[in-house]
Amino acid sequence: MLPSFTPGEDPGPDFGELMKRVGLRSEPITVGPSDAAAITHGTTCLAIRYADGVVIAGDRRATSGNWISHRTIEKVFPADRYSAVAIAGAAGPAIEMVRLFQLQLEHYEKVEGNHLSLEGKANQLSQMIRNHLPAAMSGMAVVPLFAGYDTKRGNGRLFQYDITGGRYEEHDYAATGSGSMHASTVAKLGFRPALSREEAVDLVIEALWQAADEDSATGGPDLIRKIFPVVATVTAQGYQRLDDEELETRSRDLIGRIESRRGGVS
Repeated sequence: MLPSFTPGEDPGPDFGELMKRVGLRSEPITVGPSDAAAITHGTTCLAIRYADGVVIAGDRRATSGNWISHRTIEKVFPADRYSAVAIAGAAGPAIEMVRLFQLQLEHYEKVEGNHLSLEGKANQLSQMIRNHLPAAMSGMAVVPLFAGYDTKRGNGRLFQYDITGGRYEEHDYAATGSGSMHASTVAKLGFRPALSREEAVDLVIEALWQAADEDSATGGPDLIRKIFPVVATVTAQGYQRLDDEELETRSRDLIGRIESRRGGVS
């Protein structure tokens, strides 16, 4: 949300000045190769289209080299009312990129009197990733997912990126991060057109669970610590994050199904 300013301090339509006032930087930061292993990295995120829009999810683990540096990091954020972004890669720059992206979208809406199209938002994020390329080449890559509800088309849309800012629209599902190959496989096997909300949520939870089973940098649902993935939907009603009570219930149901398939061994 844009901060309030006194009349003498208001930067007006000058976005560069607004960035200075809120403490955000536009230029990428770089590190030496010897420091890359110490950088905290977020890992696996996934988004799936369903009948009413999109569901987007991210696990909660962050790693620094072989260390689990955080168990409860959040990687899924609302970009604005009708879109969301999930981050993988160097956590610090990724979170700052999200803050800058949110600020840009709100600033555009305030100045222009209308929100940017979903296509325009996807292009804007692509430019930000491209500007980050020098840092990515020094080991601080940021590779987000972008998903939203297109109010003009009346459906959900998904966008993947590479470290150069290349933007690729996916029609069914998309994943990024160290466990993305495993998560994508589960999504591919479970996807069908016009999934219900419940089916789509169950599918992203299972995809992250199976990714965590194969990838040490991905954290699955943790019933002991009560740590669950961040899962949100974006529909015609806007961005909505699922509460942990629902995620716990669905995670327990998933474990029950997996145990049944494996003959009682989880």
